[in-house]
Amino acid sequence: MSRRSSNTPEVPQAKDALDRFKFEVANEIGVPLKQGYNGDLTSRENGSVGGEMVRQMIRRQEEEMANRQ
Repeated sequence: MSRRSSNTPEVPQAKDALDRFKFEVANEIGVPLKQGYNGDLTSRENGSVGGEMVRQMIRRQEEEMANRQ
């Protein structure tokens, strides 16, 4: 059984789109995320970006599912 890093996309072809989405979300919520090293950001700031990404992805999927019914 191989173990994958939690930072590895399930669909590798989506990596660039996920990176763009991450920066878009960070900008929306006011987190000064930049390319490269972001060790100057707090865990709370970094976590808020990931949490908001998940919320938006779930909302989009729910909307898509609702539209199919």
